[in-house]
Amino acid sequence: MMIGLIDTGCANLASVRFALERAGLNYRVISAPLQMEGCDRFILPGVGAAGPAMVRLRAAGWDVALKADSRPLLGICLGMQMLFERSAEGDVDCLGLIPGAIEKLPAADDGVWPHMGWNALENLDPDEPLLAGIQAGSHVYFVHGFYAPPGPVTAATCSYGRPVSALVRRGHVAGCQFHPERSGVAGARILANFAVSSV
Repeated sequence: MMIGLIDTGCANLASVRFALERAGLNYRVISAPLQMEGCDRFILPGVGAAGPAMVRLRAAGWDVALKADSRPLLGICLGMQMLFERSAEGDVDCLGLIPGAIEKLPAADDGVWPHMGWNALENLDPDEPLLAGIQAGSHVYFVHGFYAPPGPVTAATCSYGRPVSALVRRGHVAGCQFHPERSGVAGARILANFAVSSV
C-alpha cells in the first residue's frame, strides 16, 4: 500500500510525513499528476488561503487529475475545504468533488477567531471507516477560520459557537477539517484507518 502525499506548494508537509512515518505507513511525496502511478490512495494537505491554493492546484493540473481518479482521497484542513464546490475565502471555485460551499466561521461567544486548538468529535457516523475505533468525545486539533456547515456529507462534527463539519465523506473522497497528524492517538488511528480503508 502506497500513499501519495500531494505537495501543492501550499502546505507544510513535514508534520504529515512524520505522522505517516510514526504509523509505519508507506508514502511518497508527489508534486504532479504524472507521479500518481503506483499510489493506492492520496492525501491532499493544505494551509493558507483557498484562492492561492486553488491557483497552484490548477496550474499543476491537479483539478483535472483528481476529478478523473477514483482512488481514496483524504483532504486535510484547507485540503478538505478545497474538495468542496466553492469557498467564501476569496470567493473561489474549488475542486467540486464534494457538493456544498465553505463559509466563514463566525467568532464563538468568547470572540476568538479563528478556531484554534483541541476540540471534541461529536455525532460520529458509525459506518464511517475513518472513525473505526474512535469514540465520541475524542479530541483532535483544529486550526481554521472557514468551515463546512453540517449536511449530508458530514460524518462527524465539533462545536465552536455552532456545529462544524469535522469529517466529511462523499464516496471515495473524505476530508478532515482538523489535523490528524497533530491529533495524538486519535489522529494516528484515523490515518491508519485511511491506509487500510477500501473507500
